[in-house]
Amino acid sequence: MGQWIELTSADGFALPAWQAAPAAAPRGAIVVLQEIFGVNSHIRAVVERFAAHGYWAIAPATFERVQGGVELGYDASAVATGAALKAQVEALAAPGVLADVQAAIDRAAQDSGCKVGIVGYCWGGLLAWRAACTLAGLSAAVPYYGGGMTGAAEAARQPRVPLMAHFGRYDKHIPVAGVQALAAAHPGIEVHLYDADHGFNCDQRGSYDAAAATLALERTLAFFDAHLT
Repeated sequence: MGQWIELTSADGFALPAWQAAPAAAPRGAIVVLQEIFGVNSHIRAVVERFAAHGYWAIAPATFERVQGGVELGYDASAVATGAALKAQVEALAAPGVLADVQAAIDRAAQDSGCKVGIVGYCWGGLLAWRAACTLAGLSAAVPYYGGGMTGAAEAARQPRVPLMAHFGRYDKHIPVAGVQALAAAHPGIEVHLYDADHGFNCDQRGSYDAAAATLALERTLAFFDAHLT
């Protein structure tokens, strides 16, 4: 069962994070980065799922610098609210929320005593991509349908660690052509396309696709097993 803990970033900013530890000694540690809906019940369940697979897992509240305690559902109003909060965070002066992601990486390494990987969904996928390219202390990264990471500015970055990316073939927010261009620009990363839409991993969304989510999780766990254990 997970619990809330507090992280402190390098600039002294304090933020909550949902953390879960495995029943036995951890195989590794995983930082889980939220969608635009906060560290809600779905993200907490993702953290606990990784813990059930033997990983020390933590999800920092990456909206905390602009609004505390964000926990949204998935209706149209929540999408609008989450998009506005994301825009506020993206407008922060550098390093912005990446300082909080670094704090989660550091805490994961300290408390688990293991190598650290990172996984992110939607906006969290974009942040996971940026973390893999810019932050310290990671050994692997897995972005899921990271909105924006296939654009020219993001694709110009270079991951520092092994990276696997999951995308939906029917995702209107991330055209397949962009996914293919990203894969071509970075032949060293492992890119998977699924016959699914944006958000296919979230069982609280209408776009949930059980087959795609199951296969993506199997691949993600195998990837982390290879690079963190």
